Amino acid sequence: MSPEALVDIFRDALSVIVTIVSMIIVPGLVVGLVVAVFQAATSINEQTLSFLPRLLTTLFALMFLGHLLVQTMMEFFLQMVNMIPTVIG
Repeated sequence: MSPEALVDIFRDALSVIVTIVSMIIVPGLVVGLVVAVFQAATSINEQTLSFLPRLLTTLFALMFLGHLLVQTMMEFFLQMVNMIPTVIG
């Protein structure tokens, strides 16, 4: 196995991880920022106020993007399985 092949696999794996995590985390981050600005504007210091919208946003993101997330992981898995002969040989 050449170092270039290992670097390519690692790069592809990192890009898949960043894609999947960003699809889940970014909507919650945006909602958390909006709630934080609202809390700062109204001087509400309730910690649980920001938790529920972020939780619901993350759950909705998983619900609506779940198919795309699984498809991305399956494509990466199939790509890795197809690379086995070239990496070994």
